Amino acid sequence: MTDHIKIENDGGVLSLTMARPDKKNALTNAMYGALADAIEGAETDPDVRVVLIRGEGDMFTAGNDVGEFAAIAAGSGPRGERHVGRFLESLARSSRPLVAAVQGRAVGVGTTMLLHCDLVVLAENALLSTPFVSLALVPEASSSLLMPLRIGYARAFEMFALGEAVDAKSALAWGLANRVVPLEKLDAEAKAFAVRLAKQPAGAVSTTKRLMRNPETLMAQIRTEGEHFAKRLQTAEAREAFSAFAERRPPDFMKLAKQSV
Repeated sequence: MTDHIKIENDGGVLSLTMARPDKKNALTNAMYGALADAIEGAETDPDVRVVLIRGEGDMFTAGNDVGEFAAIAAGSGPRGERHVGRFLESLARSSRPLVAAVQGRAVGVGTTMLLHCDLVVLAENALLSTPFVSLALVPEASSSLLMPLRIGYARAFEMFALGEAVDAKSALAWGLANRVVPLEKLDAEAKAFAVRLAKQPAGAVSTTKRLMRNPETLMAQIRTEGEHFAKRLQTAEAREAFSAFAERRPPDFMKLAKQSV
């Protein structure tokens, strides 16, 4: 295991497990880097035919580590390269099919990364949410493009603007997942999907994927979103959102509007 990411290659299936269950698998900069390294490395590894992404414990991931984001908003964030961009690019450009096994909550990037996965298996207790606006931010991972294409503008805007969770049954009906299974069968079902894909002709699979998903289009949207995301992190709204989170109180964005009048 490296930086809370467990990596295992078994029969052509590269399993990447977010293993920080005590922190709800919240993704740190180091975890993004480890995931990006693994997915990028799979592109040149003939022994990897499929990538399986999963989370350890009772939830998939709480999304970005809010503590790191709060530090950035306060102007005291970690120095050095931010690996989230590399991770998102690795998803967008991956020629290997991506399979996800999701239990419990999948928050923020925990949901938007699923839009890049080719097969998604949800446990019956899965809840998908994208509360970017509630944190005074904007969608990422090309989700502002992919989510409306997948589920329609009305549902996508509601998910982004109000941040309410979507249960597994609804996610399946909307086209966000391929299967919903009992929790105890999640890992076996996702692994079975991955193994089946690994046995398919790899060239035909990757070419089919690229015909269906244009990496350059996705990357252009990711870059545009990233510019807005970075700007939003520096706003008074973001500082209020993260201060409220740390102080366990509801944010008051109305007072900011009054101050700007």
